[in-house]
Amino acid sequence: MRRTFTLTYLVMVVAQMIFTNYFHFSPLCMVTILPMMVLCIPTRINTVWAMVIAFATGLAVDFLAEGTLGLNALSIVPVAYARKWLIGIIFGTEPFEHKENLSTRKYGFARVSFAMIIVTTLFLAIYITADCAGTRPLWFIASKLGISLAASYLVSAPLVNLLSYDDRR
Repeated sequence: MRRTFTLTYLVMVVAQMIFTNYFHFSPLCMVTILPMMVLCIPTRINTVWAMVIAFATGLAVDFLAEGTLGLNALSIVPVAYARKWLIGIIFGTEPFEHKENLSTRKYGFARVSFAMIIVTTLFLAIYITADCAGTRPLWFIASKLGISLAASYLVSAPLVNLLSYDDRR
């Protein structure tokens, strides 16, 4: 049976809500797969629609899991905005010319991982800065960014193949 991107994306949104609600390891660790999900939105979808999808996803996670409305939505929209530029730098113009999805099979796990680390860092930097909003010291913000980046990457790396499938399978 062929998977659809939309169904897989919705299941991942539910998984993000579960991570947000039930996996609080410490105040220094936040697990997120939202940046990886936005990075893997098919390249045939333009930047404006990717930003709308990202905003709706962030707002849904904020409303149904987080409790503080707007933090995920605020943090994920710049990731969707930078997605086309980042894909162009790391993967070239080929994914957009051929309307291909990003896949680890075609572009390699190292390049996809590098892109995931960049978008996750962007997301977490905005999220943590907005969340702390001058109430936490710099060492806390830097520690939370590093620990959350490592935890989010370890969770996102195995899941990237679910959204970034190769059409030629």
